[in-house]
Amino acid sequence: MSEADPARMSSLAPLRHPIFRDVWIASLASNFGGLIQSVGASWMMTSIAGSADMVALVQASTTLPIMLLSLPAGAIADNLDQRVVMLWSQAFMLAVSTALACFAWIGWITPGLLLGFTFLIGIGTAFNGPAWQASVGEMVPRSELPGAVALNSMGFNIARSTGPAIGGIIVAAAGAATAFAVNAVSYLGLIFVLARWQPERPARLLPRERLGMAMEAGLRYVAMSPNIRVVLVRGALFGLAAAALPALMPLIARDLIAGGPLTYGLLLGAFGGGAVGGAFLSGRLRRKFSIETMTSWSALCFAAAMAAASQSGTLIVTMLALLIGGMGWVIALSTFNVSVQMAAPRWVVARSLALYQMATFGGMTFGAWIWGLVAEAHGVAIALLAAAGAMLACVVARIWFALPDTEDLNLAPLRTFTEPEISVAIEPRSGPVVVTIEYRITQTDVLEFLTVMSERRRIRRRDGARHWTLLRDLQDAELWIERYHTPTWLDYIRHNQRVTKADAQNSQRIRALHRGDAPPRVHRMIERQTGSLPGGRLPGPREMAEPLTDPTRSS
Repeated sequence: MSEADPARMSSLAPLRHPIFRDVWIASLASNFGGLIQSVGASWMMTSIAGSADMVALVQASTTLPIMLLSLPAGAIADNLDQRVVMLWSQAFMLAVSTALACFAWIGWITPGLLLGFTFLIGIGTAFNGPAWQASVGEMVPRSELPGAVALNSMGFNIARSTGPAIGGIIVAAAGAATAFAVNAVSYLGLIFVLARWQPERPARLLPRERLGMAMEAGLRYVAMSPNIRVVLVRGALFGLAAAALPALMPLIARDLIAGGPLTYGLLLGAFGGGAVGGAFLSGRLRRKFSIETMTSWSALCFAAAMAAASQSGTLIVTMLALLIGGMGWVIALSTFNVSVQMAAPRWVVARSLALYQMATFGGMTFGAWIWGLVAEAHGVAIALLAAAGAMLACVVARIWFALPDTEDLNLAPLRTFTEPEISVAIEPRSGPVVVTIEYRITQTDVLEFLTVMSERRRIRRRDGARHWTLLRDLQDAELWIERYHTPTWLDYIRHNQRVTKADAQNSQRIRALHRGDAPPRVHRMIERQTGSLPGGRLPGPREMAEPLTDPTRSS
C-alpha cells in the first residue's frame, strides 16, 4: 500500500468530523449500557438456570436475530434513510429494555422469558447494525474509513473494558433489574444525536427497489463478488471458534476461578481492555502487514488465549490471557468489516455488511450453542481447548480463502451511462428487455477476448443481468455477440448505473480488442408475445406501449 497522509493514518482522524464524533460518543454510552445489561442477563441465567447450555444461550439469543434478519435489515438500510432506520431501532430497543427491567423488578423473569427479551434486543441490533455501519461512509471520507471502523470497535471495547466490571458491581449491589434499567437509559443520548442529524443526500433518480428484489440484488452481488465471498467464509469460521470465549466466560468465572459476578465483570473488562489496545494498534499494523497476516496472527492469539484460560485457575493469569484474546478479537473483526466495506459500492454496502454479519454472527450463534453443549458434557476446560483447536483450523483456511486487499479499489459510480432515446413508447415496468452488443474480434485476439468476457459475464450478472450468453457468428468468424436480459426497462437502467470506475478497465480492454473505428453496436429490444387480441383486431399504439408479460415466464 502506498504511503498516505498522516491524517489518513491517524487512528483518531475520523473524530475530526463532528457528526461522527457525536455519534461515536453517544454510541459509547449506549455500549456501556449494553454491556451492563449483558452482565445482568448472563449472571441472572446462572441463578435461575444452572445448566451450562442455558447460560451459553443468552449470547446465542442475542446473535441469532442478527443472523436471521440482517439481510432484510441491510436491504431496508440501502433503500431508506439510514438515520431513520437507526432511530426506529434504538427506540425499539429502549422499549424492550424498559420492559425487561420492569419484569425483572417485579420478579416475573423465567429462563425462557429472559431469552425472549434478549432475542428482542437482538432484533433491534440486527436492524441497527447495517444502517449504522453503512452510514459511517457518509460521516467520513473513504480514506478514513478503516480508522472509523477501528474507532467503532474501540468504542465498544472501551465499554467492554470497564462496563462489565461496573455491571458486576451493579448486579452484586442492586440486582440485575437495575442493570437492565441502566441499559434502557443509555439509549436516550444516541436517539437525541440521531434526531438532530440531517445528512445531505443526493437526489434519488430511480424509485426504491421492493424489499424482495433488494434482498435478491444483495445476495446476487455478494455471490458474484469473490472478494466479499472470501471475507464471509473467514468471518463465519472465526465466529464459530471465537464464540466459545464470550459465551463461556460466566462459567470460567464461576467454575474455573470460583468467583462471582464481580469476577465475571473483571474478566470481561480484561477482554475489553485488550480489544481497546488492539483497536489502537490496528492502524499501525495495517501500514506494516497485509490484512491476511494481521488476521492470521489475531486468530493465533485468540487460540492461545482460550487454551491459557482453560488451564488457568487464577484470576490474574486468566485476565492476562483474555487481554491477548481481546486484541485478537477486535483486530480480526475490524479487518473483516473494513474489507467488506472497501469491496462494496455505496448502493449495496449495507446489504453486503448485513450478509457479513449473518455469516459472522451465524458462526457465533452456532458456536455458542455447540461449545455450551461441549461444556455441559465434558466441562468448560475441554470446551475451550476444543474451540482453540477450531481456531487453529481457521488459520489453515487461509490456504484456500486468502483475504484480498481491497483498500485501493475505486468503487465510485462511473456515471457515463445516459438513458438512450427510444422509438417505442414503454413504461419503466415494461419488459423483459433483451440487449445485444456486437463486437468484431480478429482471430489472433480470440483467446484474450474470451478471458476478458469471462470477467464481463461476472460483472453483468453481479449487477443484475440475466441469461448472459456470448455468441459467435458461424458465417462471419469475426462477429461476436454479447446477449443478456433484464426483467424490465427500469432494471436495465439500474443495471447500467451500477457500473463502477473499477469496472471501467474491463470495458476499456474489450473496446481495445474490438476491430474498427465505430464502437460496438448495441441493440436494445423488448420481448413481445404473439397472438391476437379479442375480436381478431391488431393492437393499437396504446396497447403496443403497454408491457406484455408471459404468466409462465420466470423472472
